[in-house]
Amino acid sequence: QVQLMESGGGSVQAGGSLRLSCDASGYTYSRDCVGWFRQAPGKEREAVANIYIGDGRTAYADSVKGRFTVSQDNAKNTVYLQMNSLTPEDTAMYYCAARFSTGFCPTLTSPRNSYTAWGQGTQVTVSS
Repeated sequence: QVQLMESGGGSVQAGGSLRLSCDASGYTYSRDCVGWFRQAPGKEREAVANIYIGDGRTAYADSVKGRFTVSQDNAKNTVYLQMNSLTPEDTAMYYCAARFSTGFCPTLTSPRNSYTAWGQGTQVTVSS
């Protein structure tokens, strides 16, 4: 079973940046989709971005469009989420998830069970 592990979370001030990583141990991405999600205390988990590894196609939630960028590094089996211009509203636990050998990415409003593997999450805290 493929294990996903997020890293790169931390505490920053508003306006700062962080880069999150999602490593797939022992697996080489191919026709897979990797999504980034976040969950703030007391709120539902929401999708913020995804990338289809096969052709690099990406999608973003309106709340992060223009500030967050999802990218892949196939040599390292890693997907990144570059987060710029962070605001306190971005404070949440961030998770990556993968849907394997799929040929496409689910829409950002698709249910969580559209993804079959999840990481444990990494905390992002943005102070004003």
